[in-house]
Amino acid sequence: MNTSVTNTARLLGAGLRALLVLTLLTGVLYPLAVTGIAQGLFAGKANGSEVESNGEVVGSSLIGQAYNLPLKEGQETPAPDLKWFQGRPQNGLGTNSVNTQYRLILSGATNRSADNAELVQWVKDAKAAVVKDNSVPGHPVNPADVPADAVTSSGSGLDPAISPKYADLQVQRVAEKNGLPADRVRKLVDEHTEGRTLGFMGEPRVNVLELNIALKNLAAAGR
Repeated sequence: MNTSVTNTARLLGAGLRALLVLTLLTGVLYPLAVTGIAQGLFAGKANGSEVESNGEVVGSSLIGQAYNLPLKEGQETPAPDLKWFQGRPQNGLGTNSVNTQYRLILSGATNRSADNAELVQWVKDAKAAVVKDNSVPGHPVNPADVPADAVTSSGSGLDPAISPKYADLQVQRVAEKNGLPADRVRKLVDEHTEGRTLGFMGEPRVNVLELNIALKNLAAAGR
């Protein structure tokens, strides 16, 4: 009996020591090492890929933002502020609710099939809005020229980028709303167009937040 108790105590002691060692290694030392390496070599990414403007953090390069006018009384959805470049539709799904404000807690795809009546109507409504909002005198938008990313959300609903084609489609409207030459605004788009990752992964893209920061600076400079 005493031998059995002694062996049990030894096993418990060994198990406790193993637990303490593993806790120290995997719960303390490893996280500290990974955090230290991340902060030392990839501080920007480790801290959320923050984007600054005039010395202040205004968002993340990885998360889309809404550029809307203040919500008016009686409105359920705010109207877009058309002086800014607009991102993709914000119809990502999370917790059974449609994400209409790039809320980080609601991230996910709509999970609707291509022939789903609600999704089809969303696309039709989005396309009509893109044509209407971006048609300016002398420069009407052809519905056939509206790219897919202008009328569909991304898998996360939080995509921070749009295609160069969608950015170009918005140039005339943005230039008119800000009193800027269209060719200068188009040059701004070209300057902020990123190519495929490593030359072959993904598609060319334009980060909307960074483009709008550059637009703000250009408008402030009056040129």
